[in-house]
Amino acid sequence: MDNFKAVYKILSTLEKAMDLPEVGLEEISAEAIGVSKERWARYIEMMLDVGYIKGVKVFRNVIGDTCVEGNNIRITLKGLEYLEENAIMRRIYRAAKGVVDVIPGV
Repeated sequence: MDNFKAVYKILSTLEKAMDLPEVGLEEISAEAIGVSKERWARYIEMMLDVGYIKGVKVFRNVIGDTCVEGNNIRITLKGLEYLEENAIMRRIYRAAKGVVDVIPGV
């Protein structure tokens, strides 16, 4: 799966879960997203670093594996802004693609 699609999928799942009292990591797990556990942990770490999510802790265990802990993960306002900006860009892309499909040579 494309990196940005995976991040978008995680954030959109968290956005949809805002009406729930809490969200477990299993709903946005590596298996649910379709990526390796290490890649998933790095996605979570990056989103935490830039402030798209909170309520989760990322650390390395004694053998060097990246671990993610937290049963109170949630999207932040910055994460919601990311989703909105990407939805707008996707609509612009689709409209531009439609113009290119209709007008040959553009």
